[in-house]
Amino acid sequence: MIKVYLFDWGDTLMVDFPDASGKMCAWQNVEAISGAKETIAALAKHCKIYIATSAADSTELEIKLAFERVGLSQFISGYFCKANLGLSKGNPEFLQAILAKLNIPAKSVAMVGDNFEKDIKPATAVGMQTFWFSPNNSELQPSIVNVSVNVINTLSALHT
Repeated sequence: MIKVYLFDWGDTLMVDFPDASGKMCAWQNVEAISGAKETIAALAKHCKIYIATSAADSTELEIKLAFERVGLSQFISGYFCKANLGLSKGNPEFLQAILAKLNIPAKSVAMVGDNFEKDIKPATAVGMQTFWFSPNNSELQPSIVNVSVNVINTLSALHT
């Protein structure tokens, strides 16, 4: 049973505009991914929600400020990033550090992200359940999808 959901930030819960620069909390425009608020509101009723991001130039507070701007922070229990873990996302050690801080076994945690290499592969390696958020299924490469990876094309698929 999933007790904790770890969500990637950019292009999983919030739009990562390619032409925007600097810290997302200071961007002129910020936007939640379609269905993000409804999904994490529903999940937060019975699970803890955390952010696990590769954002290297934002602090935990700056990440929270970005989520506040789109009305998502109220559902999020905490934020994990390079600034507070001292590790970069994309390797199993990043996720192992999160598991140690939360004091929870990997099998009780689900990782949700849009990047197979940075989100899904490391989470699978440490024994987490995984949900690869791929709004455009036509871009999937069947050779890298295996039975331990759940592929979703809408966030609402997590709570329906």
